[in-house]
Amino acid sequence: MKTLLKTTALLCVAFLLLNSCDEKKKDDKKKDAETTKIKAEAEVNYDLAEADTSASTCDCETTWFPHTQTPAPAEGANSPFAASSTTNCIFHQWSWQKFLWLTVPDTNKTPLFLRDASIKQVDPFMNPVTIPSGATLALSITEEQQAGSLGILRSNPNFNSGNSETVYYAIYMNDTMNEAALTYASQIADGTLDHNNAQAFPVGSFELKTSWIPTTAIPQADLPNYYTTNANIDGVTTEVALLGMHVVGVVENHPEFIWATFEHNNLAPAFDWTKGTASTDTDKLLFKAGSVSTIDGIQWPYGGAAPTLESEAYTLFKNGVPRISGSDPKTNFMATSQSEPQNFNNIESIDSCVAKNLTDVWNNYAYTGSIWINTDGLTPTEQTALINSLGSGIGAATPGSSARGSLNSANISMETYTQTFMPSLSSIAADNLTNCFSCHSAQSFTKQGTPQYKSPLYISHVFNGYLEQEKGATKDEINQMKVQDFQNTFFNKEKK
Repeated sequence: MKTLLKTTALLCVAFLLLNSCDEKKKDDKKKDAETTKIKAEAEVNYDLAEADTSASTCDCETTWFPHTQTPAPAEGANSPFAASSTTNCIFHQWSWQKFLWLTVPDTNKTPLFLRDASIKQVDPFMNPVTIPSGATLALSITEEQQAGSLGILRSNPNFNSGNSETVYYAIYMNDTMNEAALTYASQIADGTLDHNNAQAFPVGSFELKTSWIPTTAIPQADLPNYYTTNANIDGVTTEVALLGMHVVGVVENHPEFIWATFEHNNLAPAFDWTKGTASTDTDKLLFKAGSVSTIDGIQWPYGGAAPTLESEAYTLFKNGVPRISGSDPKTNFMATSQSEPQNFNNIESIDSCVAKNLTDVWNNYAYTGSIWINTDGLTPTEQTALINSLGSGIGAATPGSSARGSLNSANISMETYTQTFMPSLSSIAADNLTNCFSCHSAQSFTKQGTPQYKSPLYISHVFNGYLEQEKGATKDEINQMKVQDFQNTFFNKEKK
């Protein structure tokens, strides 16, 4: 925070040298008025489109099945997203169809995302990853820390006769996004595009983040319920199982990306806010049999070497939808920017629909929600202006905010220790919820003594990492920048 204040002060001084105080005040008032207008228009459209909180049905489509023939979802000018007013359901339908398309198996049961030449594995700095012979992906101990918390997730040893393994991560990017990213990076480097800009990645761009674990963590009898393949882990060919996947893609009118998440359905229980416990009678991959009523299993102490309690990782909010304790599960939804129970019911409905139609191994993976912002009625220029104006507050979940969908979205295998940074369950509220946008915003990484820029492009940490690497920063320096603001916002706030 001190660094941010110093940087802001230096920027103000430089600005005053170039502009009079009167001109600055006029510009500020104009910008504030434009931002207020954009937010107001978006909120009015939301109120009209989302006011109905009655029970709803959000179905899958018959054209998605069989899974071997799932087509890619419509995303551009002819898609449902091109309408001036959207429905909650179309975001969930896109998420499921995109995941099914990405996992379409060939005759060897290899999913599309692991065999399509236009989808490449990259490191966190957008460098291509070389896949050694005999493997379909490469994993490394250098990519075992979770974003934000720097936590390392290990499996419950009781799940498979005392065997506990580490969860690893792999990132993918399609050519559409990669080519655009390289072009924008080149333009920023040569000065033809300002660091502060309103550019966005083209429709069809997507990133994937996946989580994997060596199959020795899973009982042999359970392995057919997981997608498994060979990975090269630091030079050693190892059979691994897929645990989860983030599907992050740009569709028409949503340059902020839709952030969807999927995970295996037997990893951990969800916290029951009517009973005040997370519990299971049998061991899960990430949760030992029993019942817990504290937050210790999903906390990784700042600077610590282990979670507060091991093998007690649970999902804080089912489907990423915030709850309050001690009341009817049909009505105990937290008051946020997203009307419920429509969003929650839609996720339940579409998950049930897919489960009835999907017959291969991917039927063991569930969609647990997605998050986006409300851009109904806004022009492309207004959309990027809104994203930039929201800054680090793009994921704010308080009533009247722009975020929609699963407002505390998290993948139990990827954001285990960043589901909340509050010290207790009772202290969680609408103004301190966390989600994908808590970390991914239009603000660039910052290094001490350097300015922070704004652009929808910076929502991608992979693109941001590439920019910094091209400027000469080391991987360690980039990682430090990446988590600095996030930790200042959450960890340090908790300490106070």
